[in-house]
This record gives sequence, structure tokens and C-alpha cells, in this order.
Amino acid sequence: MESKFYRPDAQRAEKVHQLFATIARRYDMLNDIMSAGTHRHWKRRVVVLAGAPRDVLDLCCGTGDIAQLFPTTTRVLGADFTAEMLHVAATRSGHARWVQADALQLPFPDESFDAVSIGYGLRNLADIERGLREVLRVLKPGGKLLSLDFGKPESRAWRAVYFTYLRTALPVLGQIFCGDPDTHGYILASLQDYPAQRGIKEMMEGCGYCDCGFQEFVGGAMAINFGSKPA
Repeated sequence: MESKFYRPDAQRAEKVHQLFATIARRYDMLNDIMSAGTHRHWKRRVVVLAGAPRDVLDLCCGTGDIAQLFPTTTRVLGADFTAEMLHVAATRSGHARWVQADALQLPFPDESFDAVSIGYGLRNLADIERGLREVLRVLKPGGKLLSLDFGKPESRAWRAVYFTYLRTALPVLGQIFCGDPDTHGYILASLQDYPAQRGIKEMMEGCGYCDCGFQEFVGGAMAINFGSKPA
């Protein structure tokens, strides 16, 4: 599956920025359609797994739906490099604050956050390992990273069904709601090179995270990777 928004080269970040600038206003609606609303459950699970952090960075925050799920007793900062997404996030009522920032070069001091959440963002980074190391830098000792993203089911039969859905149904949604099938054909294109839940766990361990693991949903089609900065 190809998409004009996916380039596994030096233009990766530029193409991702173009994609999310294009779909920002329809992003939440399309997530509800694609997942029949179940993405909200998975995002609430991210917040539960975070425990009771005092300071949270919701990285690649998009329209800010995960950031606003944290309790009002938590200081939440949402960061994204796409201004159009942040404009949508800023229309939400709530306690989160928003900042435009690059996940590969975060403008925050070392050991700033008790938890970092990422919803469907890690897969889009031009350099995933660099992003993981940058998150580790800004986490406090004992702090947690939680990343929700598309996964790759172990079952070959289920993976074939799942990839067929991504290949056939999502470009149709992109055409109908965004006027361009590539906006959602991008998902399968980006997933093919993404190491998914098992590969991300190994990468996190290689970067120095501890207590790494993942929780799977829908037979591994979605997953939350988690790990902590050594205390």
C-alpha cells in the first residue's frame, strides 16, 4: 500500500506534517468511524496505566483528546508539531495547556515529567529510537512512557483480515471525508515499516527503559506499549 504522505526518508517529517494539517478538523470524527468509538476506551486505558502522575506530557497530542482525560489534579501539557492540530485542541474546554514542539527535540529540561503519553504518534516519527531517547530524557526517574498505536497481530489469519480492512476501507473514508484516499491509505503504508508492539518493546529496552511490556486489543490490532525510566 502506498501513500503520497508516507516517505521513509528525509522527507518523512514534512509529509507527516502535510497529512495532519490536512485532516486536523476531521481527525476525531474519523477516529470514531474507523474504530466504532472504541479508540476512546483504549485512550482511557492509557490514562489508567499512567497511575497518578503530577506532571504529564501528552506528546504528539493531536487534537488533545488524551490530554483532557487526565484528572484536573494533574498538570498536563500537550505537545504537537502540527499547528492545525493544536488549533483544534485549543478549542477544547479543560485544564491542559498546549505547545508546538518537535518530538525529536523537545524544549523541556531533563526529568520534567512523571509520565509521557503518546496516542498514534510514535509510528509517525522520522526516527523512533531518537524519539524514545528524548522521552526518556524528559521523564523523571521512575516516570512512565505509555504509547497507544496500531499493532501487528501475531495470528497470520487475523493480520490478513486486519490489513485487508486497512487497505480497502480506510482509503474510502479518506476520499469521502477528506477528498483524498491517501490521507488514510497512509495508515497501512506507515504500519508496514513500523516495528509494532513487540519491536517497540525491544527498542525501549535497548534505549534504557525498564519494566517494558504491552497490552493488546482486538487481537493485537491495537496495543499500548509501556515502560519506565529507571529510578
